[in-house]
Amino acid sequence: MKAILAMVVLGMLLPGPMGRTVTREPHGYLGFDRNDYPGDPAMKELREQFAFTGYWLTPPPDEKASSWVGKRKVLQAQGYGFLLLARGRALNRVRSVAAGKKAGTADSAEAARWAKAEGFANGAIVFLDVEDGGRLPPAYHEYLKAWADGLVKEGYRPGVYCSGIPVDEGNGVTIVTADDIRTNEAPRKFAFWVFNDACPPSPGCVSLRNPPLPSASGVKDAAVWQTARSPREKQSAGKCAGYAADENCYAAAAQKWFLDMDIAASANPSFAP
Repeated sequence: MKAILAMVVLGMLLPGPMGRTVTREPHGYLGFDRNDYPGDPAMKELREQFAFTGYWLTPPPDEKASSWVGKRKVLQAQGYGFLLLARGRALNRVRSVAAGKKAGTADSAEAARWAKAEGFANGAIVFLDVEDGGRLPPAYHEYLKAWADGLVKEGYRPGVYCSGIPVDEGNGVTIVTADDIRTNEAPRKFAFWVFNDACPPSPGCVSLRNPPLPSASGVKDAAVWQTARSPREKQSAGKCAGYAADENCYAAAAQKWFLDMDIAASANPSFAP
């Protein structure tokens, strides 16, 4: 799979003036995601700004089908990297440990089936969309374990889209959902795509020339950081810059399509080592 933007290598030394060397600092890559596919011409235009795109394998939340299905070859030809997404269950849909195991197994099979049908190679990371934040209940952790185990059996790697925002539990205790998953699902290894649109650390709805690495989100091992969501979450991002009057985040290159803004450590985050 081609990646138009070259990977930055840590510690790479380049020739500088008077024989000196210049160390290139590592940086992130800008991408986006949205539930609805905006069309082939739109994606071509958006490619001027973004290195990678989210790609729903399963229907997004509250939808019956994914409009991204069948677009892999078009997007690959345009030079996009991919961020593969699968719908996760809401907390109130997983009410027991047994139900969690059953649902996780079923959902991993569905995600893998779509990944294979779309032609995504084994070894790709598929991110499970977990919208609920805070500390997750035991039944949901069983769901995540079963989902990860099932995905690995199918030849793919488990990732999770989840909150990277600290939640105050009282008495001086805070919890970050990514940390909760990392601890409870060990020794399983998840790739983390975290949302933290609070400013700071988020720059807001801004297209950065040299984005920071996803670790700037506050989750040190994050592979992807979602810095802005559409529409704006007023509780977390109410003071952030760059949002339009309708509270959505729009692409700077073509302010026709609202989207969520992401930063990744790779230009092709679902296929990163």
